Amino acid sequence: MVKKILSARSPIKTLEKNLRGGFGPGHLGVFASRKGVGKTACLVQIALDRLFEEKPVIHVSYASRVDYIISWYEELFKNLASRENLKSEMEVHDRVVRNRVILNFRQEGMKTEQVLKSIDALLGPGNFAARTIIVDGFNFYLPCAEDLARFKQFATKRQLEFWFSCSLKGEDPLFDHLGLPFVLKDYLPSLDIIITLEHDNGRVRLNLVKDHDQISSKKLRLKLDPQTLLLTRI
Repeated sequence: MVKKILSARSPIKTLEKNLRGGFGPGHLGVFASRKGVGKTACLVQIALDRLFEEKPVIHVSYASRVDYIISWYEELFKNLASRENLKSEMEVHDRVVRNRVILNFRQEGMKTEQVLKSIDALLGPGNFAARTIIVDGFNFYLPCAEDLARFKQFATKRQLEFWFSCSLKGEDPLFDHLGLPFVLKDYLPSLDIIITLEHDNGRVRLNLVKDHDQISSKKLRLKLDPQTLLLTRI
């Protein structure tokens, strides 16, 4: 019952309904914004959406500290539990932790092939039946078009969905006339979904700028609550 309630109310379902043909296996999506706007919050909520449905998730972090990622899960779970008034909070929390694996790498010191082998070992011999892979902290400013193509090939072969974050940096302008981040233009063949985050009158709005084979800026009816950093419908 708890699973059905959380799934039905999830803003992630609203996001997926706004995508042409949904998201699903074999696709790569990315949330892009400057640092501190809410990319990790979006990634963790996608992960929690899957975990609430008892679907395992692998979270790949290129950050230097794993406890940073764990803190995001704990904080957003606590806020979701409070918002939804969960009666069996600890039971749901234990299932979430049990179905989540966090892998930590340094992008400069670890080849993408090794990262994918680690994921593959969990999926195969490890019998960890994840279909959603979260990749946080991947540096798109490095020359890594071939690396992203490898992620795409792996996602297609293993029928996985990958969600990335992209921290935009440098001076404005960061976007072209359609709202597409300049840094992501070299990766368009591998990316199916690109969503940008922007501050808008004290809140954070989500914009869909690449939807499979279509590039056009579309404001999604979703925002991040500035207090809880939870996605909510507008």
